[in-house]
Amino acid sequence: MAIIDTAAAPHEAHRDNHTHRDVNGGRLRPAVFGAMDGLVSNLALMTGVAGGSAGREAVVVAGLAGLAAGAFSMAAGEYTSVASQRELVEAELDVERRELRKHPRDEEKELAALYESRGVEAGLAREVARQLSRDPEQALEIHAREELGVDPGDLPSPAVAAVSSFGAFALGALLPVLPFLLGAGALWPAVLVTLLGLFGCGAVVAGVTARSWWFGGLRQLTLGGAAAGVTYALGSLFGAAV
Repeated sequence: MAIIDTAAAPHEAHRDNHTHRDVNGGRLRPAVFGAMDGLVSNLALMTGVAGGSAGREAVVVAGLAGLAAGAFSMAAGEYTSVASQRELVEAELDVERRELRKHPRDEEKELAALYESRGVEAGLAREVARQLSRDPEQALEIHAREELGVDPGDLPSPAVAAVSSFGAFALGALLPVLPFLLGAGALWPAVLVTLLGLFGCGAVVAGVTARSWWFGGLRQLTLGGAAAGVTYALGSLFGAAV
C-alpha cells in the first residue's frame, strides 16, 4: 500500500491553483471607470457638437478640450475621494490603536466575544484572543479587519488612483478624436472606432472579473452608443433651434 505524505500533498484546491486576485487595491476601479468615462463622455461631447452642425475643426477642438478637462477632473476627483477615505480609515485606526494601548484586556475580551459569536468555544475563543493580542500591531490588524473591514497594510493609494484615472481617461477620450487627427472628415469613423473600443474594453474588464467577454463588451457598447445617440439628437435639436 502506498503511503501518502499528507504534509507534502497539497490540498485539491491548491493543486488547481486556488489563488485570489487583488480586490482591495486602488487601481482597477479608477482605471476601468476612467477608460469607460473617457470613451463615452468624449464621444457624446463630439457627437453633440457635430449634431449642432458644427464643422470638423469645432468637433476636434471639442474632443481635445473634453480629453484635457475630463482627464484632470477625473484625476483630481479620484485623488480627493481616495485620500479622504484613507484619512478616515487612518483616523479610525488611531482610535483602535489608543484603545488597545489603554484598555488591552477589554479589547482582548471583545475579540474573544467576536470569535465566540461565530461559533468558537468560549475557552478556545479566549485563548485565541489572548495569543493574538500579544503583538500590538497584529492585534491592531485583526481588530481593523474584524471591526472596520480593512487591512491596515493594504490601503488604496490616492496617487495610484489619480494616475490610473488620468491615464485611462486620456486614453479612452483620445480614441474618438484619433480618426479626425488622422485626417477623417466625417463623424462615422470616430463613432465606429469608439464603439469598437467600448466593446473591447468591456470584454477585457469582463475577463478580469470572470464574466462573459461578449456580455461585458455588448453592455459597454450599448451604453456608449445610447449616450452618443442621445447627445447627437440633442445637438441637432438645439442647433436647429439656434
